[in-house]
Amino acid sequence: MTETSAPAPDGALPGAVRLRVAPSPTGDPHVGTAYMSLFNLAFARQQGGRFILRIEDTDRARFREDSEQQVFDTLRWLGLTWDEGPDVGGPCEPYRQSERLGTYRPYVDRLLAEGRAYRCWCSTARLAEMREEQQRSKQPTGYDRLCLGATEDERRRLPGFSETPVVRMLVPDDVELGFDDLIRGRVLAPRPDDQVILKADGFPTYHLAVVVDDHEMGVTHVVRGEEWISSTPKHVLLYRWLGLEPPRFAHMPLLRNADKSKISKRKNPAARLTWFREQGYLPEALVNFLALLAYPPAEGAEGEDVEVFTFEEFSARFDWSDVNPVGPIFDLKKLDWLNGVHIRALDPGDFTSRLLPFLQADGVLPADPSLGELARLRSVAELIQTRIGHLTEASALVGPFFVADDAVEVAPDARAQLTDDAAVVLDAATAALDGLPDEHTGILGSDPSWTAPAIEVALRDAVVTGLGIKPKFAFGPLRTAVSGARVSPPLFESMEILGKASTLARLRALRASL
Repeated sequence: MTETSAPAPDGALPGAVRLRVAPSPTGDPHVGTAYMSLFNLAFARQQGGRFILRIEDTDRARFREDSEQQVFDTLRWLGLTWDEGPDVGGPCEPYRQSERLGTYRPYVDRLLAEGRAYRCWCSTARLAEMREEQQRSKQPTGYDRLCLGATEDERRRLPGFSETPVVRMLVPDDVELGFDDLIRGRVLAPRPDDQVILKADGFPTYHLAVVVDDHEMGVTHVVRGEEWISSTPKHVLLYRWLGLEPPRFAHMPLLRNADKSKISKRKNPAARLTWFREQGYLPEALVNFLALLAYPPAEGAEGEDVEVFTFEEFSARFDWSDVNPVGPIFDLKKLDWLNGVHIRALDPGDFTSRLLPFLQADGVLPADPSLGELARLRSVAELIQTRIGHLTEASALVGPFFVADDAVEVAPDARAQLTDDAAVVLDAATAALDGLPDEHTGILGSDPSWTAPAIEVALRDAVVTGLGIKPKFAFGPLRTAVSGARVSPPLFESMEILGKASTLARLRALRASL
């Protein structure tokens, strides 16, 4: 395994390595937040380090109050839990940038005093005009340094003046553009312009805040998306100016749509992290999927690819050199397959408990189900566990087991596929089942009970043998009567769960409607 651990920071902060994820609370959390958290956390756990959640809420124009809680909820749902953060505390409190404003100003003042930064009074309109002119004349875009060296009075006499200045860093002509990346090796970034580091509202920009916060929180490894490669020379320059040891960098490939475009919440609902929970995906399936997007499968005993694995297995074998730097395609079909595999691997009791919130949300079960209802659900869940790919699919299959016999709604497509001999089939089945003993009494030596095998034998004798109807067509009317649908859980097992009285009532109800 490649050794990439950095020395522990001064101040003896806990953890052999310290990594962080720093989302902005500007809306529904992006799936990229989970993607970055996964790789940060895998390395932190492997190395015996610490994982930090920091909230970067300096963009007040786009700030959304409920977004932070969504970050907490969705990452915890995925099991990507942090050791330090706004809600759990830690040695580097506070962990919200808006609560750290006093931290940044001394760094800005130092840069100003040393001539590494300068005040800029250019208005938004003036900057927009400057960029348009640069684009029109095909010049490199970037700030033209109109304010560099000017006093406030001198700048006031020029066009496009704003009363409240920003602070820009003064990027030297010989700025170092290359840096070492744990994933990509030596990287050469484009030359940066004089980036704003303190906004007119007194809030720092990302570029200053990330450097200060990562230093003060002892971050040893910065893992982020490849869109930040162009900003890294600015960050390394700030570290050098401030006499700080830079962390090691790892720039992850961006998640992409099928057309290779960057996945975004505006164009793809799957970019919203909350969407996966709403759609009935298991958290362990999504974690498995996100790992595979930028990392090779595990190797089996005979050299075969093993694509299904746990977070713990992923963390144990993790190595930065194995991360694929090519932007992966976000293939939901692959995720659907993984979700089905993980659903089938669940313990039946665990599977049942995971279904419950979806069934309650759809009104299939009440908020406080009875013990009898939970026992029936457990039985039904065992029938459908191999038949669904998303937890949201359960309500349609489970619902008929929790409605009154006279309230079973027959779907139009189920009624349409009933053939002319449906009435004869229902009559024969009703007569055959009516002759079976009632439900099992639990007394040793009692008569054969109302069980799926006994039900199957009776129905095959009456319908397949007795009426001469092929098995493929024999039981369609019975399935429709019991569930109201064309597709349902296994028929004989469903009848056993419903019981003799309910089964016969439903067969007779459909027969009466023909």
